[in-house]
Formats: sequence, C-alpha cells, structure tokens
Amino acid sequence: MPATRWLPSLLLIAALPVLAHAEGPAYGPELQGFDYPYTVKHFAFESQGKSLQMGYMDVAANGKANGRSVVLMHGKNFCGATWDSSIKALSDAGYRVIAPDQIGFCTSSKPDHYQYTFQQLATNTQQLLKALGIQKATLLGHSTGGMLATRYALQYPEQVEQLALVNPIGLEDWKALGVPYRTVDQWYERELKVSADGIREYERSTYYAGRWKPEYDRWVDMLAGLSKGPGKTQVAWNSALIYDMIFTQPVYYEFKDLKVPTLLLIGTSDTTAIGKDIAPPALKTQIGKYDVLGKQVAKLIPHSTLIEFPGLGHAPQMEEPAKFHQALLGWLNKDNPVR
Repeated sequence: MPATRWLPSLLLIAALPVLAHAEGPAYGPELQGFDYPYTVKHFAFESQGKSLQMGYMDVAANGKANGRSVVLMHGKNFCGATWDSSIKALSDAGYRVIAPDQIGFCTSSKPDHYQYTFQQLATNTQQLLKALGIQKATLLGHSTGGMLATRYALQYPEQVEQLALVNPIGLEDWKALGVPYRTVDQWYERELKVSADGIREYERSTYYAGRWKPEYDRWVDMLAGLSKGPGKTQVAWNSALIYDMIFTQPVYYEFKDLKVPTLLLIGTSDTTAIGKDIAPPALKTQIGKYDVLGKQVAKLIPHSTLIEFPGLGHAPQMEEPAKFHQALLGWLNKDNPVR
C-alpha cells in the first residue's frame, strides 16, 4: 500500500475534536468526537504482536439486577453506539450489558497489519469478558455481529447461555453460490470512496426497503465521518480486510453444530448480501432474501426459535424498538437456562 497512507496516523495519538466539513462532521480514527450513549471504556491487550485497545460500554442493570449479562455484537456498518435502545431495554429489564466495538471498528484500534478472522475477534471478546469477570453470558449479534456471535458460541459453548441473532449475514455462502471475489485492494479502493449520500442510499434500498427515518441520519454521519476524517486510510484499509473476512469465512456450514438455545430475529424485507452489487443478474435476484433465509437456517440450528418481523428490514431493533425488545425479552425470560 502507498507509504503516504499512514502519515496522518502520526498525529492521531490524542483524542481529536470534531472537524468541520461541508458535508457533515468528520471524526478521528477511533471515532473521537462522536457521542456514545454511555461511557466508553477501553480494554488494552496484546494481539498478533500489537498493543491494541477495544472500546466498550459496560452498563449495569437499572433497578433490580437479575445476575445475567448480555454481550452485544454490532454489524459491519454499525457500532456499539447503535445498540442504544437495546442497551436501555436490557438494562431496565435487569441485565448487565456489555457492548464492545470490535478491533477495526468505531472506537477501537485499527492496526496497519492484522489477520482478521472471526476466531480472532471471538478470542479478543472472550479476553474482554474474562477481564470484566464475566464467565457466562447471553450473546446478541446483529448483521456481521451475528456471524461473530455464532463463531463465539461454537468456540466457547460452555461460556454462552443463549444466542440471539438479529438479521445476521452469513445465512448463505455467497462465494459458493457464485458471487465474484473482490480482492482486498479492490475493497480498499471502494472504501476510500465512501460518502454519506452513498451510505444513506445503500441502507435505504437494502436495509429498509426504500424507507427512511430522520433518526437514521445520525448513524450515517457516524460512518461517513469516520471514513472522511484524518484516519480515512486506516479506516478504509481495515474495512477492506474485514469485508474479505466476511466473504471468505462462512459460518453457514456450522449452524448445525450450535449447542445453545438460539433465537433468530428476522426482518423479512432485508435484502443484504455481500457482493450483491457485482453478482451476475440471475444470482442477484436470488441472494439476500431474508424472508426465505430465516426459515431455512432455523431448520439447521438444533435448538432454535424463529421470530419474524414482516415488512421490517435489516435492523428491526432500530426500526421498531418496542416491538423488537418485547419479542427479545420474552424469549430471554422464557428460555432462561437453569442457573
């Protein structure tokens, strides 16, 4: 990669203020300047010969604690902050809530060289939970976080009480179906061109079935501001590596091996599929059909429950939070393992 790509990072040790920009705010490489709904702490650890830090929120139960913890795993185009309404709902219901930003995302480190695997991200998260004294937890994973939560449950089954997946990607193996491969360099060039307008239009058409709510603009600004800030090249490069991980490391074939009670929460109007934009026309119409995928994968997972949200898209917890959290909490309480 060009040597000049890393020059801006030399000035980014301290927290950065929001930078003025004609098309909205720009944020630091670890999302400095963007307001999170709860205090962000940082977990420092060593990984692959590097000193890294994971940003995370640790929110105590509000009211009577039930002694249980829920770990929230965000998606590719999301951050821990986008779980704001879910954190409140779970905390109000008595849960301790941990919402980390994975390495390469949001408030966490974006290393110049890192071997991204779901196993590595699961290991990082497990180290965080160990440091926080959490021996067993329920996992709630959204989008790419659903792939990570699945990998975590496969890797550490004895440490997972329950697994809940919100419109997880990876319910199909795109490369096996014939979606063309993008190289990391191709992903990098694509990510360098990210804009607020492009993010908004992609999410409107893919995530929300053509609909849009004004409150979504905050999350568009979050992503766009991170991508056009002084850490732009770091952000784009890590994003490219992460897309390669998502495309090349399917969890689809291992759903049958899950041993924990699993809930699928599926907005049926979602059409998300990695690489869909470059898929052959005939294939493009066949992938990312969550109204079909949810039912198919529910049959693969041994101890599964499927709850569908007809007409909702990729993020039902953000589209209809009251309806979503009623369904989630009902299942968490009903399927509470014997402690």
